[in-house]
Amino acid sequence: MVRQRLSAGRLRCLLPSYYLKNPRRLVYICALFLCATFIICDRQILVRDYREELAKLGKEKEQLVQQLEDLRKFLTGKEEQTFIKLKDDHNDHIKVNMGMSYEDTDPVTRERQSKVKEAMIHAWSSYEKYAWGFDELLPQSRRGTNDFGGLGATIVDSLDTLYIMGLHDQFQKAKDWVSSSLDFNKAYDASVFETTIRVLGGLLSAYDLSGESVFLEKAKDLANRLLPAWDTPTGISYNIVNLAHGSAFNPSWTGGSSVLADIGTVQIEFIGLSQRTGNPIYMQKVENVINQLRKNFPSDGLLPIYISPVSGKPTTSMVTFGAMGDSFYEYLLKVWIQGNKTQAVRHYRDMWEQSMEGLTTLVKQSRPSSFMYIAERAGGNSLIDKMDELACFAPGMLALGSEGSAPDKALKYLNLAKELARTCYQFYQRTSTKLAGENYLFREGQDMVVGTSWNILRPETVESLMYLWRITGDKTYRDWGWDIFQAFETHCRIESGYVGLRDVNTGAKDDKMQTFFLAETLKYLYLLFSPSDVIPLDQWVFNTEAHPTRIIARTEVAHDVEQQSYQKATGTVGSSKNRRFGNVDVMRGSRSEKVRH
Repeated sequence: MVRQRLSAGRLRCLLPSYYLKNPRRLVYICALFLCATFIICDRQILVRDYREELAKLGKEKEQLVQQLEDLRKFLTGKEEQTFIKLKDDHNDHIKVNMGMSYEDTDPVTRERQSKVKEAMIHAWSSYEKYAWGFDELLPQSRRGTNDFGGLGATIVDSLDTLYIMGLHDQFQKAKDWVSSSLDFNKAYDASVFETTIRVLGGLLSAYDLSGESVFLEKAKDLANRLLPAWDTPTGISYNIVNLAHGSAFNPSWTGGSSVLADIGTVQIEFIGLSQRTGNPIYMQKVENVINQLRKNFPSDGLLPIYISPVSGKPTTSMVTFGAMGDSFYEYLLKVWIQGNKTQAVRHYRDMWEQSMEGLTTLVKQSRPSSFMYIAERAGGNSLIDKMDELACFAPGMLALGSEGSAPDKALKYLNLAKELARTCYQFYQRTSTKLAGENYLFREGQDMVVGTSWNILRPETVESLMYLWRITGDKTYRDWGWDIFQAFETHCRIESGYVGLRDVNTGAKDDKMQTFFLAETLKYLYLLFSPSDVIPLDQWVFNTEAHPTRIIARTEVAHDVEQQSYQKATGTVGSSKNRRFGNVDVMRGSRSEKVRH
């Protein structure tokens, strides 16, 4: 009975009347109910947030796993790569990835580099299909043409680009053609300048990159056929020589004079050949030209574009950093770099600095936008407000020359380089196709207007962007280069190759794929989106056709010591050794005639 009463007492708490009779109990139970409800709801919210956070972390994990997988593939060679062996001052060897390095794992940069490489594949494949063995491809006609004597100019000019981009099969096919089919015994009146920078420079670069002796042997054969051009009263070369007969002369349109850029843009190639063969004759010929020019070198360092091969003196007063003048100044700097900046080549640097002081007297600013440009000088102090796209090599040259200068000069050169690069980029941006015309006129209140309206796939602006990116690390230059590349893709790419434009405003196309588009434009764009240890600027020097050759220290002593230095640096004695594709040992340490219209 007692137990039943106790049980009934306990069960009363389950009846509503138990609480209604006592308000205090009702308040307690309501409060308890609210607390329980809050705890349960808060728990549910925490569970939901926890699940959302887990989902978010899961997605981030998947992204990280994918990135790690991409990196693993890259490092294990599942993506096509090329490697260079570098030898430092202590002869230690390291392997540098020529495809990408850790500094450029940015997917945007990698994608851009890949797109440029694909453009090279398209250009080369089109040439292979429609013009193999010819100098150049006519993409719209789908046939080849021989404007360089049938020397397979596109093949030779493209060798190092193929090698650097890791296009193994294409390089091997090109090498086989050089070995079996490249013949210089042709009764062809060759431009000494064009043949030197494109063909001789291409062969030397291919030799330095691959170590294949066939390239050096062909280079010697060609250089020997060019040597008669220097048989003049002063040793200042003629601009044209017949490759079979050795007869040399200057074109009639120069009035018998030699073109400044032609005689001053062969030194890198001929000096390099002497260093690699031990034969000093090539270097002696081209350095004598510089010595002759020094006799009449003006105080402002600005030589006119026509020089007499008889007297060694200028025959005109026209000064320009565009066509027929440009690459003379480029080579003053680069021969100094090629010789590893030793005392033996110091006079080249001194001449260059003197010329850069003269260049500043040609720099003007447009109105209203204050774009800096390099004017031309017709005589005295009379300036012509015109600048060739060819002169857009100058920003890169100035940036390159800023290294090795006194601090005040270095800042001056680099700031001018940046301003001129901004102008050259505007050459592209201010047309409807976003591609630059051949030259621009500057008019008060109008800034710049297109002068000659064609675009033939020239490289000078992207060349300067590559140097400025390497030296400053400013990604703006990569973005500008990408804009230019996209314009080429939009307006110049067709099914059978790449063509230039007859008019950058209308977009009307021409019918030629210039060799320098493969040799220079695409190479510089590829390097723009590559890490700076791909063909590093402290170990290689580019000729004016973008062919890199090793920097080898010049000395004041007998030439055979230099040749021994080259052999020691490359690990070769006598003929070069063969190397695996994509591996080379390196020692640490004008465009003006391109399609004259």
